[in-house]
Amino acid sequence: MKKIVRSALAAALALAAAPALAQTYSQTVFFGDSLTDSGFYRPFLVQQNPQAAILGRFTTNPGLVWSEYLADFYGTGAAPAWGLTTTGIVNGTGTNYAAGGARITLQPGFRPQPPTSAAPSLAMQVNAYLARNGGRADPNALYTVWGGANDLFFHINGLTTQQQFLTAAVEQIGLVGKLQGAGARYVLVPTMPDVGTTPLGLSLGAANAAGISALVGGYNQTLFGGLAQGGLRVIPLNTFALLREISASPSVYGFGNVTQAACGATSALICSPADYPAGAQESYLYADNVHPTAATHRMLAEYAVSVLEGPRQVALLPNAASMVGRARAERVAAQLDPAESDGLRWWADVRGDFQRYGKGDTYDGAGPTLTVGASWTRGDLVFGAFGGYGQQSQDWGRRGGSFDQSDASLGGFVGWKADSGLWVNAQASYSQLGFDTDRDVVLGPATRTHEGSADGSNVSIGASAGWEFGWGALRHGPVIAVLSQKIEIDAFAESDPALSTSLAYPEQSFDSLIGSVGWQFSGTIHEHLKPYARVTWDEEFEDAPAEAFAQLQSMSVTLPYAVPGHRFDQTYGTLTFGARTQLMGMDANLGTSVTVGQEGGNHATVFATMGMGF
Repeated sequence: MKKIVRSALAAALALAAAPALAQTYSQTVFFGDSLTDSGFYRPFLVQQNPQAAILGRFTTNPGLVWSEYLADFYGTGAAPAWGLTTTGIVNGTGTNYAAGGARITLQPGFRPQPPTSAAPSLAMQVNAYLARNGGRADPNALYTVWGGANDLFFHINGLTTQQQFLTAAVEQIGLVGKLQGAGARYVLVPTMPDVGTTPLGLSLGAANAAGISALVGGYNQTLFGGLAQGGLRVIPLNTFALLREISASPSVYGFGNVTQAACGATSALICSPADYPAGAQESYLYADNVHPTAATHRMLAEYAVSVLEGPRQVALLPNAASMVGRARAERVAAQLDPAESDGLRWWADVRGDFQRYGKGDTYDGAGPTLTVGASWTRGDLVFGAFGGYGQQSQDWGRRGGSFDQSDASLGGFVGWKADSGLWVNAQASYSQLGFDTDRDVVLGPATRTHEGSADGSNVSIGASAGWEFGWGALRHGPVIAVLSQKIEIDAFAESDPALSTSLAYPEQSFDSLIGSVGWQFSGTIHEHLKPYARVTWDEEFEDAPAEAFAQLQSMSVTLPYAVPGHRFDQTYGTLTFGARTQLMGMDANLGTSVTVGQEGGNHATVFATMGMGF
């Protein structure tokens, strides 16, 4: 028993490991039936038997259900919002209103006998939540509305007509609309799973199982077609397809039995380790005739995480491009001092960029860039052109996969410096961007990789100015700079579009406007060694997109959905230091630049520049 409890806790901790830099959702709120219920009946069971404290979930107890795994990942909660006792329903402090047996709007629950006959419908659950919160839904919370299976059971048991069954889908649409009308922005709506492929469905024979699958398909079509027609944007989960995919290749996902119930004839609600073979909570797909085992629930949560986090992963591409763009602009600006004599000069700059955000849990990686240019000096004026190419390899954190970025740039620059030490320069460039993504979706022991490719562009305009003064070998003075970047990334779709986990993404537009102010220092130790340093306070004046978008390719009827975007610290500092010298008869500039004081992230560059006149 203790070993099983430890295994359940370890699985929850593994899914919860490495939470996001900032909490993505203020809370997770669940409305649903036995698939989502985290303990509505536990008080009732404990009153009947004090030893039943580990029971009360519709799975291989004491394992968790998918709602608990999902809440653990986001650092929120999925404790029951209420519970059934022998004297009625009592309120709790949690945010999981789901109750096993619940129908969409009607009572009694299924089965229509105690205790499940007392299950509050999803409509009652939504009303209870709104009543507790003054009629308003928290716009920063993640909501789940998952139901319909118990309306199906009423129908296939001859207690309702098919029209009444499909009407429940229309009523579920109304509940989503009610939540969104009250302020909810992020509503997760899974499909009804294919009950025809469960042990219950299979036990009824091939013809009846196919009929049940068709009924479920009709419910899902009515639900999601109606949501789209009503303009209700939701986050869909194609659990119908996912569980079919697992059943078709069970060994890939660690299952040895996908047709029988691990708990035998015992209901999952009261199924304890004494009711299933050792290890069955991991090797069986189903706990009883319709309810998933703990391992299946964990995969459902992993699937939900992949759909919720996929758009947020792809939304990081323009941020990575903007950091590379800023590093390029800084290196070009460093070439804009007029030469000591008129004429042409060439230069080549090699740098390595290192990005790390969320301590690597958001993304991190590195890559080289070569930039070459030529400048012409005439008096106090210098102008010229440059071109460059670089590649970056980044890893999304939390086993999310990776992406590669290429950057081919062309640009021009101009600079001026007066005898008084006043200087000013400007530059403009166009970069052709390319991205190759490999997004990993972890499902138990299996990992799916969805590939994608997108092109993009970065139009950058920058200017800086300063005043250099000092005494003898030491020079110093103020510096101010501004860099504007307009980054566009084309829409693209991932590989294997028929799979439940494959996503497509709309085009992205990302604006960056960084202003910097600071002080720079330079000195001369001798003719061939001139160290320097610069420190700036930097402010990003453009906000990152508030939301990220995607569409589930296996459910093309749905609208693109939104999830919260990333929030990066917009105020930080940059420290640059290095030395100018001579190497092999050429001018050389060696140094590094690193951001400091940026909460949850940093960008570092090391560089080496060589050049000479001709």
